[in-house]
Amino acid sequence: MSKGPQKVRGTQDMIGDEADRFHRVVEAFDRVRRLYAFQHIEVPVFEATEVFARTLGETTDVVSKEMYTFLDRGGESLTLRPEFTAGICRAFISDGWQQHVPLKVATWGAAFRYERPQKGRFRQFHQLDAEIIGVAEPAADVELIAMAALLLGELGLSDRVALRMNTLGDPATREAWRAALVAHFSAREADLSEESRERLEKNPLRILDSKQHQDFPVVDSAPVIDDYLTAEAADFFAAVTAGLDRIGIQWVRDARLVRGLDYYRHTTFEYVTEELGAQSQVVGGGRYDGLIESMGGPVTRAVGWAAGIERMAMLLDPPTPRGIDAALVPMGDAAQVEAMRIIAGLRAAGFTCDMAFRGNLKRRMQKAAASGARYAIILGDDELARGEAALKDLASGEQRDVAVADLAGAIGRP
Repeated sequence: MSKGPQKVRGTQDMIGDEADRFHRVVEAFDRVRRLYAFQHIEVPVFEATEVFARTLGETTDVVSKEMYTFLDRGGESLTLRPEFTAGICRAFISDGWQQHVPLKVATWGAAFRYERPQKGRFRQFHQLDAEIIGVAEPAADVELIAMAALLLGELGLSDRVALRMNTLGDPATREAWRAALVAHFSAREADLSEESRERLEKNPLRILDSKQHQDFPVVDSAPVIDDYLTAEAADFFAAVTAGLDRIGIQWVRDARLVRGLDYYRHTTFEYVTEELGAQSQVVGGGRYDGLIESMGGPVTRAVGWAAGIERMAMLLDPPTPRGIDAALVPMGDAAQVEAMRIIAGLRAAGFTCDMAFRGNLKRRMQKAAASGARYAIILGDDELARGEAALKDLASGEQRDVAVADLAGAIGRP
């Protein structure tokens, strides 16, 4: 057999249990976002490249190394979305969504990053996304985190993830802390990894979440943000954590949890697991009060999170097989036509049905049994002439003739 086209590295094909687990995550997300009164929205899968370059920062790895960017036929530079927030904020500005604030929106779909594929990380991957735009109060942060907690609970994952929290403070806090970090890292630059020395010039906060063991001693002795928090920033974080405590959501402080770009403010959080190796983050989010303004929009407070659908799906137990109520086994052309009418009626009545299209009676019955169906409905010329079908219980082997009009009642519910 000749070897045909292969899937592109970092992409995936899904069938069976894998596809079912994926859609269990999506269906749970849709239920939860409705409970929290989030509108579903759709945004384009590609944007003008500047949307992401401006919002993610020209010096970040995502922009410099990972984006799928191309020129269209008109010569415009376009980029497949690497995440959702930038496109949502672009829509907020360009489509006049300011009139809807406070705005609670949710969406899901594919995103694209050119990364080295590994377990839980793909070049085409899928994310859930939830945002509250136009709300400055810490209650919005609490609501979003609670929404993520309910989603994880719906999926049976509450005991397999942990919530990590930190604060990035307000602009005054961040400026003072950043200056202290630059001074600290500059004094010990010789002890840093090459990657962190590059970050010292471009994005010094990112050194705090370095994965290079060489950097750990320098990071461990770095100034902590709590020493630079303004009273207002400290009060904000205290209000968020107190709100989580009141509704029984457990969290741990993680002073290394940072976001490198200046438009991130106050709360940052993530749900992590120890079951997916290096790709430990399942949900990640925080407050980005300065983003919409940095894109040319009005001053607008906002907070949001994103979650990897594949990573959540990998943590799920295999789904319970969906039962098939009946498999139609028509024998002959006339029976095939009648079987199509019968199966349409049964499906309309809420029964899950399949059709055994090919082979002799024995082969078709084997297919019906292999499908896991509770019943086989056998229809031949003799049954057709009597307006009946042979109904066989595939568990007990019992078979009886039933009027076609009475099939739904005879099958009943499992």
